[in-house]
Amino acid sequence: MLEFALSVAIGMIVVALFLNVYRLIAGPGMPDRILALDTLYINSIVLLILFGLYLGSTLYFEAALLIAVMGFVGTVALSKYLLRGDIIE
Repeated sequence: MLEFALSVAIGMIVVALFLNVYRLIAGPGMPDRILALDTLYINSIVLLILFGLYLGSTLYFEAALLIAVMGFVGTVALSKYLLRGDIIE
C-alpha cells in the first residue's frame, strides 16, 4: 500500500514539475518566473524525498537538503536583483 501511495505521489509531483517548467518558460513577467523557479526547486525537493522513501536510501535526503539551501540562496539573490538591480550592496 505504501509503494502505491508513493508511486501516485511521485507521479503527481512530476506533473507539477512540468507545469512549473511551463510557467518558467511562458511566464508573463520576471516575478512570475522567479516564483516558478522557487516552486520548481521545492517540488524537486519533495520528489527527491519521496524517491528516497521509495528506495529506502538516505542519500536522496542529503541531496534534497543541498537543493534546499542552494534554492533559497538563489531565490533571495534573484529577488534582490529584481528589486534593486544589484545583488551585493
